[in-house]
Amino acid sequence: MTDPAGPPSDLDERIDRAIATLTLERKIRLVSGADGFSLHGDEGIGLDKIVLSDGPTGVRGHVVVGGREGCLLPNASLLAQTWDRDAVAEAGAVLVDEAAAQQTHVVLGPTINLHRSPLGGRLFEAFSEDPMLTGHLAAAYVGALQERGIGASVKHFLGNESETERTTVDVRMSPKTLREVYLAPFEVAIEDANPWTVMAAYNDVNGYPSTEQHELLTEILRDEWRYDGVVVSDWYATTTAAQSANAGLDLVMPGPETPWTRGLLDAVRAGEVTEKTVDEHVRRLLRLAHRVGAFPERRSWPSDLPDPAGPRRREQLSRLAASGMVVLKNDGDTLPLRPGNPITLVGRHASDPIAQGGGSAQVRAPHVVSVVDGLRSRLGSANVTFADGVETRRTLPTARPALVRDPETGEHGIRVRVFDDAGRLTHSRHLDVAELEDSQNEWLAGAARIELSATLDVPGPMPVQLGTRGPGNWHLATAGHEEDYRVDYHPGPGGGFFRPKSHAATVRVVPGQLVTATVERDELPRILGFVVSEAARSSAPAIADAAAAATGRAVAVVVVGFTTDQETEGEDKRTLALPGDQDALVTAVAAAADRTVVVVNAATPVLMPWIDDVDAVLFTGLPGQEAGDAVAAALLGDVLPEGRLVTTFPRRNKQGPAWNTAPRNGVLEYVDGCFIGYRGWHADGAEPAFWFGHGLGYATWEYLSGCVSGTDETGVTEVDVTLRNSGRRPGRETVQVYLNPDRAGEPIRLIGWARADVAPGEAAAVRVHCDPRFQRRWDEETRSWIPLRHGVIVIARGLGDVRVTIPVSARTDADHVES
Repeated sequence: MTDPAGPPSDLDERIDRAIATLTLERKIRLVSGADGFSLHGDEGIGLDKIVLSDGPTGVRGHVVVGGREGCLLPNASLLAQTWDRDAVAEAGAVLVDEAAAQQTHVVLGPTINLHRSPLGGRLFEAFSEDPMLTGHLAAAYVGALQERGIGASVKHFLGNESETERTTVDVRMSPKTLREVYLAPFEVAIEDANPWTVMAAYNDVNGYPSTEQHELLTEILRDEWRYDGVVVSDWYATTTAAQSANAGLDLVMPGPETPWTRGLLDAVRAGEVTEKTVDEHVRRLLRLAHRVGAFPERRSWPSDLPDPAGPRRREQLSRLAASGMVVLKNDGDTLPLRPGNPITLVGRHASDPIAQGGGSAQVRAPHVVSVVDGLRSRLGSANVTFADGVETRRTLPTARPALVRDPETGEHGIRVRVFDDAGRLTHSRHLDVAELEDSQNEWLAGAARIELSATLDVPGPMPVQLGTRGPGNWHLATAGHEEDYRVDYHPGPGGGFFRPKSHAATVRVVPGQLVTATVERDELPRILGFVVSEAARSSAPAIADAAAAATGRAVAVVVVGFTTDQETEGEDKRTLALPGDQDALVTAVAAAADRTVVVVNAATPVLMPWIDDVDAVLFTGLPGQEAGDAVAAALLGDVLPEGRLVTTFPRRNKQGPAWNTAPRNGVLEYVDGCFIGYRGWHADGAEPAFWFGHGLGYATWEYLSGCVSGTDETGVTEVDVTLRNSGRRPGRETVQVYLNPDRAGEPIRLIGWARADVAPGEAAAVRVHCDPRFQRRWDEETRSWIPLRHGVIVIARGLGDVRVTIPVSARTDADHVES
C-alpha cells in the first residue's frame, strides 16, 4: 500500500500540479458524478472519464436492462462456499474481461457485509456470516481485479446487513462489536489488498449517517488503517455538503446534480469546509484515475476477449458453481447419481432456475441453462421424466424474448412507441428484450405515454398469464381481452427498478396474436415490460401429477428454492419457509419414489420440514448462467460438490442469535454483539439444522492428528493436521481451525482454514495458517487491541463435526493431540 506520509512521487507531483490549475468549481465537479455511472473527465489536466458498473456477479454496464449480454457468475455466497481464494480470484479475473469489454474502470463490488440474520434480502451478494472468511475472500476478489488494472469497491461501509428501511435505519452496536465483527472484513480487505474505492452505506451507524461518519471514514479508515483510496457514497446516500465533505467522503454519486454541486461551493465560501479538504478529495480521485488508466495517460482496451456464451466461459462458470455446491445430506450414497438410471425430475425451479438475485446486481445473461436441459444433456432425454410442480413466484418475470416478436419487423423482442402530451408519436424503436428502462431521459424524456406491442410466438393455442411488469396506469389490449389497471411501486428505495411488481390475467392466445400495452407517465423512474408466462396451476393436481411421475422410480430429484421475491435488494424475508406449496411437493414425491434427492436453489438458509423423509440434499446457491449444467455436474459427480456452508441453517423460524431485521422507531440494535451466526449458536449450546462450515462432499475423512506448530506474541500462527480420505472417491477437504477463548464473553471464532485434494485411501499433511487479527479482543476502556492467548484450538469440519481439540496458552509450542 502507498504510504500517504511517505516521500512525494512523480505521480504526487503531477497531481499537485493538476490541482493547482483547477478552480474550486472544477474541483467540485470532479468529485460529483457526471451521470448515473461515470465521473467527469477534464481535458485541461489530462483526466479521462471514469466509468463504473454495478457488480459483483457480473458487469452490468450503465443501463439496468437491455444492455450488453455479459457473463452471469455464480452468486457471491456460492463462490464463498468453495472456501477457495483461488476460485474467487478466478471469478475476479472473469470480471476483469467483462469490465474491459464495456470499457469500465471500476466494478462496484465485492459486498462484504455479513450474514447477520438469515432473513437479509441481499445476503446473496455477500460472502458469509464470518468476518475472517469474508475478509480473506474479499481480498482475493479485490486483488484479482486490481492486479489487472480494474478497480474494486468494497461495500457497504458500514452496517448494511439487512434491507428493511435501509436508507433511514440507525444501526446501533457497541465499539467492541464494531471493531471485532463488522469492521473486521473491511480491515482485512484493506490491509491485504488495498481496494481502490470503499463505498459508504445508506444507513446510519450509532446515530450518524455512514456518509458523515468522521470516526469511521477518517479516524479509522484513513488515520488508523492508512487507507489512500476513494470513499464513494452509495447512490443517493449523500444528503449534506459540509458534513459529508468534512467527514471524509470523497465522491458523491450519482450526478450530475448532487448535494455537493448544490452546496459545497457555498460551504467553502462560508468557511464551513476548507478548500484544502476539497483538494484532498480531488487528490484521491486523481490517484484512482491513475490506477485505472484514466490519468494522465488514457488506457487502451483489449478487443480479443472471450465470448460470454463461448465454451471457455461455459466450462469455467459451470465448474465454479458446481464446486461450491454443498452436499447437506447423503444417506446410503444416494449421490452421485448413476448414469443410465432413469430419474423423475420435479419442480418449477428445474425448468425455471433462479440464477441470480434481484436488484442492482442483475446482469443480462446470454442464457440460463435449466436443470431439465442440464440433466437431459448428460443422461439423455429418455432417462429424464419432468413434472412441473407447483407455482413459486409471486411476481412474474418479464417475457423471454423468444416468446414475443416485434409486430413491425418480425424480430424477436418488442416494439416501443413514445407519444407526447399532444398525442404525437415522437419515437419508435425495436428492443430485443421484452422490457425497457424508463429513466425519463434521452428518448423517453418527454414521454406522456409509452406503448409496448408484440405478437406472441407461442407453440399453439394455449392459456397464458398475460400482462405487464412495472409501476404505472396500464391499458392492455389483445383479441378477447382488454383491461385497465394500476401497478404500484414496490415500497422502499428503487422500488420501480429493482423489485417491479407485475399484473397478469389468464388469457387464451394463439400464435401471432397481437398484444398492446400502454402506460402513462409516472412520478419515478421504472422498469417496464411484458409478461407472458405459463398459465397458473393449482397445487393439488400439480402435486398429484408429480407423485404419479415419481411412483416406481428408483430416484426422484425435486428442485425447490426461493425466488427474487425473497432474495432481492431492498426487502428482507419474513420467513425461511419455501414459497408456495413446495414443502408439500417434496413430501409427496418422497413418499412415492424409492429415493429422493432435493436440490435447493437458494442463496440463504431454507427450512426443511421434510429433511427426514428424503435421502439427499444438495444446496446449490444461485448458480449463474450455467445453472442447469452445474447442478447436473454436481449431482453426477462430474465436478465434485465440495462446498462448505457459509451461513448457519436454523431448524425453524426465529431461531438463532439474530433474527429480526425490522427497526424499532428507526433503530436496529445489534443485540447479538460479537456472537454473530455460529458464534451465538455455539455459545447458546443450541443445535442448528446445519452448522456454518458443514458440507459432506462425496468422500469421507479421518483426522489422524493435529498440533499447534507455530505461535508468537499474537497467538497461534500455524496448525498442522494429518488426515486421510477413507472414502471410495477423490475429495477436497476443508480443514477449519477455530479458537475458543477461555475468557468470559468471548465467542468461539474461525482463525484459519486450508483445503487439500486427496485420493481415496491416501493421507495428506495440511498446514493451516492462522490470522492473528481474529485472536484478539477490543478493550473499550483503553481503546486498544489485546491478544487472546488462552483457550482451546478446535479443528473441525464445522462445529457440528469437531475432530481435534488442543488447549493453548501464552506459550504453546508444538502441542500435539491424537484424534
